[in-house]
Amino acid sequence: MRSVYIRISLSLFATLVLSLIAFLEVTRVVSFQNSHRTGQFGQMQSLELVEAREAYEAGGPAKLKAFIARMERYVHGDHYLTDARGRDLLSGEDRAQLLAAAVPEGAKPQKAGGLFIIMAKSPDGLYRWIVVMKPPPADWGSYLPYYAVILGAVALVCWLLALNIVAPLRALARTVDRFGSGDLRARVNSGRKDEIGELSRAFDRMAERIATLLSAERRLLQDVSHELRSPLARMSFAAELIRTAEDREAAVERLKKEIRRLTDLVGALLQVTRAEGDPAENSPQALRLNDLLGEVVEDCRVEAEAQGCKIALADSPAVEVCGDRELLRRAIENVVRNSIRYAPPSSEVDVQLEQQRDSARISVRDHGPGVPEEAIQKIFQPFFRVDGSRDSSTGGAGLGLAIARRAVNVHHGDMWARNVQPGLQVCIELPTRSTHRSAIVQD
Repeated sequence: MRSVYIRISLSLFATLVLSLIAFLEVTRVVSFQNSHRTGQFGQMQSLELVEAREAYEAGGPAKLKAFIARMERYVHGDHYLTDARGRDLLSGEDRAQLLAAAVPEGAKPQKAGGLFIIMAKSPDGLYRWIVVMKPPPADWGSYLPYYAVILGAVALVCWLLALNIVAPLRALARTVDRFGSGDLRARVNSGRKDEIGELSRAFDRMAERIATLLSAERRLLQDVSHELRSPLARMSFAAELIRTAEDREAAVERLKKEIRRLTDLVGALLQVTRAEGDPAENSPQALRLNDLLGEVVEDCRVEAEAQGCKIALADSPAVEVCGDRELLRRAIENVVRNSIRYAPPSSEVDVQLEQQRDSARISVRDHGPGVPEEAIQKIFQPFFRVDGSRDSSTGGAGLGLAIARRAVNVHHGDMWARNVQPGLQVCIELPTRSTHRSAIVQD
């Protein structure tokens, strides 16, 4: 049988039938044995012996015969009154063989030849009362309706139990089939607390991970095919200029510039894919966020001076977070460099670290043209560029803020932007070390 449902149902039903048969047989045997163990048969046989003796001694064989006939009408079995040697006082036959096979009153009954032979002895030892009984046929017919009701009720319980086990397994199988057919949103979403629920939730976690990896891979392929067209076309044009241009050095320099741009673009694509596709590979460690922010600001001062602006870092409190140092450094650096890129000459880029209740907030503000309100949320999407001053002419690929936000999300943080008139302020909020540890435990 290949169906788990049928196997469980038949196994439970067979167990029920066997248990019922065993229960009936044990009840019959135990009840018969207990009746002897409690002395019921022995007391009744002693009473019969007294009455049979009185009948015999008062009226001889004739009155004894009448008493035995009356007894056998009401008590199942054959009855004999014998002397001490086993001679039948009614018929004169020798009952010594029955007497030898008889079980004394009060003893455990023994079955011989399909019969139960029980004997009672008079106190003076002169008489023996022998009872030969055949086990009465079991009257199963009168109990069948009750057994049928019990079997039906238990069978219903067995069916519900089997359904409770098999139904979620079938639902899981259908979900796995849907997921395998390409429906990456297929989930079990089981609320069970048992092993089947744990299996379903394990599948959901696996499906979420696979869907994330596949989505990141597809996005990478789409982005690469879309974003590499322009630099490849410019590289092809620059290579052609090397052959025909009079100033070959300038043409070579332009080709090198396009190669650097292409290299940076590929590196950025790989970085955002790594962050989106497999965040579990990040190795968290305790680090002081204020020290990391200071390092990033110092590294970006040269670029700010080349842009004609300055970076102003406010006094920062000592804040400890838990995370991947390199991933956080790149995220903060992308935000700072993005602000430097759009900061007007002779302006300042304000960088500040604040201690919140359970988190640390980094804010970076430039004094540039800002971003249209309808595009505030879109600037965190890969390859999104705003028209006007924030466009591709600045040399960016539209990946910096996307990489930064994904890195922050990996650390259970949040990132947003807002116009502050003038300029754009980008905020990064990260949980402190204890809060981050609690979030990991819950995950």
